[in-house]
Amino acid sequence: MSSHIEEFYSCLPEPIDLEESKKLIQDFCCRNTETDCKTVLVTSGGTTVPLEHNTVRFVDNFSAGTRGSASAEYFLENGYSVIFLYRLKSLEPYVRHFTGQAFLDMLETNKSGKEKCIVGELTFPVKQESVAAVLPILLRYQSVKETGRLLCIPFTSLADYLWLLRAVSESLADLGPRALLYLAAAVSDFYIPANEMPTHKMQSEAGPPTISLQLVPKVLEPLVNTWLPHAFVVSFKLETDESLLISKARGALTKYKHKLVIANILQTRKNKVVMVTTDSHYEIVVTQEETNSAVEIESKIVADLKQKHDHFIALVIANILQTRKNKVVMVTTDSHYEIVVTQEETNSAVEIESKIVADLKQKHDHFIAVSHCR
Repeated sequence: MSSHIEEFYSCLPEPIDLEESKKLIQDFCCRNTETDCKTVLVTSGGTTVPLEHNTVRFVDNFSAGTRGSASAEYFLENGYSVIFLYRLKSLEPYVRHFTGQAFLDMLETNKSGKEKCIVGELTFPVKQESVAAVLPILLRYQSVKETGRLLCIPFTSLADYLWLLRAVSESLADLGPRALLYLAAAVSDFYIPANEMPTHKMQSEAGPPTISLQLVPKVLEPLVNTWLPHAFVVSFKLETDESLLISKARGALTKYKHKLVIANILQTRKNKVVMVTTDSHYEIVVTQEETNSAVEIESKIVADLKQKHDHFIALVIANILQTRKNKVVMVTTDSHYEIVVTQEETNSAVEIESKIVADLKQKHDHFIAVSHCR
């Protein structure tokens, strides 16, 4: 990680429960490493930027977590294990279908209002007309819960999000190309450094406050190049000017070297996105007829990404199989190095095993010599 990013993190307050969250994340990733399951990190919702250390006021954005929560469900339906890093009190998978008073309107009690309710006798069945809406979602949720394929980790502030993103990334590293990052959270571009924030609530008697916002360093660079160099990383780009959309998305791909940008316009984001790679772009659209049939655009996005991710994994495996005859990595407890057979050596019938054995002989002789000296 660059010194600039390290310095930035050193000034960010850690979440109070960071170590507890790390343990949950590590255990979840270990289980998926053992089972060879594809795992996706879905980030969702907006980050707050506190204006005071004892936070009363903060800068926020309009993100409700709609895209992230829906996408998490579709990744689960497509066989992925999901780490859902979400803004506290934003939409969550499965629960998102029953927001506000809608869920209460689906319930009824087995007692009339005039009867005395005895604890243990009162039940809350789902109204018959609502069973068709509730039951399929409940069954999907219970199946996911029983198999342990969903881990939900909440955040609130920008600092919470960045620390947790780093923790998840470090834990996903062992999954290599089987890890997918779907960075749908609306992360603040600006923040107030801790040393410039007042400790207590700003008082109106002091007059209008002068607030100086600083740019948040882009952690996508260390994420792609250092934390998770072998993962399939997808970011999002939201614009209001359609003429800038593709160029901005391509600019991000060129700068950060990740795999794909999902670009969308604010006004049409619910029914149209543009999938942008370094050499192509194409639209994914939900028609009015599909919308009327409750088709969500996230189902199409995830299906497309699954296909791309599977292809990416296949290419990585093919590359490993192809290179195993001319390159190996020798790993010890304190170092690692490559042994390589060049094309010229291959043409001269040099086998990589001859180099491996020569290297091991040298190490074994050294080991024997050291043992005799003890």
